[in-house]
Amino acid sequence: MLAWSLINSWANTRDLGASRRRRRSGSRYPDRRAKEIITLATLCLHRYRSCDGPMTTQTAVRRFGLTPMLPRDDTTSHRAASNLECLFDLVFVIAVSLSSTTLHELELENHIWQGVTGYLMVFFAIWWAWMNFTWFATSFDNDDWLYRITTFVQMAGALVIAAGAGPAMTEGDITWLVIGYLIMRLVSVPQWLRVARRNPDYRQTALRYAIGITFVQLLWIAAVLVIPHGTGLWVFLPLVVLELLIPVIAERARPTPWHPHHITERYGLFTLILLGESILASANAVITAIDHTEHLETLLTIAVTGLIIVAAMWWTYFARSMHERIKQGLKSAMTFGYFHYAIFAAAGAFSAGVEVAVAAQSHHIELGDIGVRATLAIPVACFFLGVWWLALRPTLAIVPNVLIVALTIAMVLSIWVAASSIVIAVCAVIIVVILEVHRDSEAATN
Repeated sequence: MLAWSLINSWANTRDLGASRRRRRSGSRYPDRRAKEIITLATLCLHRYRSCDGPMTTQTAVRRFGLTPMLPRDDTTSHRAASNLECLFDLVFVIAVSLSSTTLHELELENHIWQGVTGYLMVFFAIWWAWMNFTWFATSFDNDDWLYRITTFVQMAGALVIAAGAGPAMTEGDITWLVIGYLIMRLVSVPQWLRVARRNPDYRQTALRYAIGITFVQLLWIAAVLVIPHGTGLWVFLPLVVLELLIPVIAERARPTPWHPHHITERYGLFTLILLGESILASANAVITAIDHTEHLETLLTIAVTGLIIVAAMWWTYFARSMHERIKQGLKSAMTFGYFHYAIFAAAGAFSAGVEVAVAAQSHHIELGDIGVRATLAIPVACFFLGVWWLALRPTLAIVPNVLIVALTIAMVLSIWVAASSIVIAVCAVIIVVILEVHRDSEAATN
């Protein structure tokens, strides 16, 4: 109020002096300068009162360069992934690549159970942290400096997860895996508290997220400190259930405003990253074929069929628009988000299967022929089956649905055939043909 008193006193003095000059000169016109100052002072007072004092939350936010974390408009057209989100995904490539490499090494040594369970554990940590960031960003991304810094901290956590993937899968030591996971999860708590502070409508939802995440992370810390070494799987499963329940409980207060097109684009980009790992594996097959000419034909067959399978997987995933699946409500959105764990994990394991097939031709391995084929066939079949169930099944008639399921079964049964990769590639191409023929028939009907 001191500033207002000074302005008011000065303006009154100016007005008094102007009145005396008018009386001496006989002028009928008021002092315009004094009138402008009075108007400016009135506006300042109005602004002061609207801010409820000299240092409100709004003025503090502007002072520190922060933007209120308000809900994004879920009806915005053409909302694309931001540059920060793309960089975030690229950091996760490292974690996915190292987990797939470790799976490949364990499969070569015929440690199938250890490799698969360890891979699924590590991949859950990668996928769940990625998924929570993605859904938070689609709802409350304000792109200020604090939001960017917390995102970079989450990237650092992803690198720690990548470093801990090997010990977690080979030795059962989840210490570094949990440390990286804690970094990624706990840094999201201040984000939710920012949402709770600025959004009364979403305050209860945000506080449920913040409390739930903090509570479960304390359980992860206790698991690492108390649970004996080598029992990570049995501790891991109940904590996974608790993690999955956090959004279910929090979103019941009030669902956050997700953007369907943005979400499906983000999931599509992550799918491309995973499929890119398989293309790299096919390239390694060509490199190995050049170095081992005695297995040239077999290795080139693996490379070509691997590339065909990747192309069919990409074609199938993007054959139908998926954003309509999220618009149906909270249940459909969570089904979409959660079920992608199986699709993503299968895509990541496929690259390991290609590497195993290449290694089986270049040098001696412990894994038998059927096991080698299974590392390739089962992930591919799971991917096609998952995409069919999630996105294709509602759009197809009975006959195409039955054919796609039969073709995925044929992929699994091909492990008993020497030319398994060729059979899988043929089945994948047939699935693509079915989808395109059905698309043309839909267009003709419409």
